Amino acid sequence: MNSRIHLSLLLVAGCSGSPDLGTGSSNTQATDPSSETGDLDPSRGEGYPDLTSTDPTPTSGGHTAGANDEGEAGGHSDSLSGTGQTQDSGIGATSETGDPTTTGDETTTSTTGDTSTTGDTSTSTTGECIGKFGPAPVELGMVDDLGAAGAYVLLAKAGITNVPGSSIAGGHVGVSPIAATAMTGFSLVLDPSGVFSTSPAVVAPYKVYAADYGVPSPTKLTTAVLAMQAAYTDAAGRVPTDYLDLASGDIGGLTLEPGIYTWGSTVLIPDDVTLVGCEDDVWIFQIANDLDVSTGKSVILAGGAQAHNVFWQIAGQATMHVGAHLEGVILSKTGITFQTNATLTGRALAQTALALDQNAITAP
Repeated sequence: MNSRIHLSLLLVAGCSGSPDLGTGSSNTQATDPSSETGDLDPSRGEGYPDLTSTDPTPTSGGHTAGANDEGEAGGHSDSLSGTGQTQDSGIGATSETGDPTTTGDETTTSTTGDTSTTGDTSTSTTGECIGKFGPAPVELGMVDDLGAAGAYVLLAKAGITNVPGSSIAGGHVGVSPIAATAMTGFSLVLDPSGVFSTSPAVVAPYKVYAADYGVPSPTKLTTAVLAMQAAYTDAAGRVPTDYLDLASGDIGGLTLEPGIYTWGSTVLIPDDVTLVGCEDDVWIFQIANDLDVSTGKSVILAGGAQAHNVFWQIAGQATMHVGAHLEGVILSKTGITFQTNATLTGRALAQTALALDQNAITAP
């Protein structure tokens, strides 16, 4: 009996204490699997935060920043600066003061680029050409008035020769005071009225007129020739000049803005020349000697420039060599020669003779 009581007392004592078994840890720690594997047992409430805590401060390592998270200092992935300026791609950034900043997307652009020799013609942000205009155009009269120089694509005082194969369009052909016999290579067919002729070289509905044709052709042609001479004098007398003896007369490869150009010498075009401007801009070229456009070279219009606003006032001869192309109205004191396959968009008005050789000539 006493021995059972003694054993019971020993059992009670063993349950109330944790004797040191020499292992350096308690029995509970030795048998807890979470201490060895790092796993948390949810059944014992382990690993869960205290949901009743009011402390919002995250513990170290308790938060991983995402791509769109904001830092506690107010930082943001869009980088809002302290000045209130918003930045996106760097183009068109706008500050809170309302001042736009661009990188060139809305700046005025030039139609001539960096190749312009005499200046730039610009375009607005809407794409509208901003003209420089230059001088007023030389007056040629109405295109439907046979007494006006503007009614003719070819007009000469001493005759016109043509190697068959030419095409003349957009205006009439006239000679005065010389007679129709001074026109060769046109295969003229006199109209029954005797007032005009037609020709395979002149595109209908335009006609050929001569000083010896029926009334009112002689009077109309006399008036038209006087108007041609007046236009020449007008162009020659325009002042002040904007460019004097540019490139010593060798203007090949240049880009020219509107204005008055004056040379006391022959003007050579050994390479393409570009006239850049808007539809109402005007060019007047005053040439004291000859104009010579080399074989296969061209005068080119750009930016909206119009051939009817380009005037070549030439005291000497004008020669367009084989395959050359010219834009504008030629007002020549002497003769105008178009070699084989040379072309013109404009008018050829000569105070002596015209020579054609299988050319395409079209009124502007």
